[in-house]
Amino acid sequence: MADSSLPSARTADVRSSTLVGVLIGIAIMAAVDEIVFHQLLAWHHFYDRSTPSVALLSDGLLHAAEVIILVGGFFWFADLRRRRALSTRLAWGGFLLGAGGFQVFDGVVDHKVLRLHQIRYGVHLLPYDVVWIASGAVLLLAGAAVVWWARSRRPGDARR
Repeated sequence: MADSSLPSARTADVRSSTLVGVLIGIAIMAAVDEIVFHQLLAWHHFYDRSTPSVALLSDGLLHAAEVIILVGGFFWFADLRRRRALSTRLAWGGFLLGAGGFQVFDGVVDHKVLRLHQIRYGVHLLPYDVVWIASGAVLLLAGAAVVWWARSRRPGDARR
């Protein structure tokens, strides 16, 4: 006799699979921004409109937030996987949506609207802004395409 508490067929949780990917994508792109642009290149801090101590504090808070989101996202990912409710295609699509969304939000809202910081100082900003925002838009479009493709497939087409 089969255990009725286990699902007989794999049923993916479409919404959760996508959202967990979005969370992890946001956290990873925030980490890339923090590590590459804030620490290695030292082009800017999260908040550059105050003292160096406040700028460093803002970077630490950003880093803490990205780690919390990343850990929470991976716990959620593991739970979905354990319950066999994870669609890896949707999670990858969500990952690209989250990474691209973070980058576009950072480029438009943080850089231009709120002016918390610029990508770099002492240079002509237009090429940097175009590359930053356009690369985020490409990630967003790729994520939307992956999610659309994964959702348009019939459940019996493939296991993942």
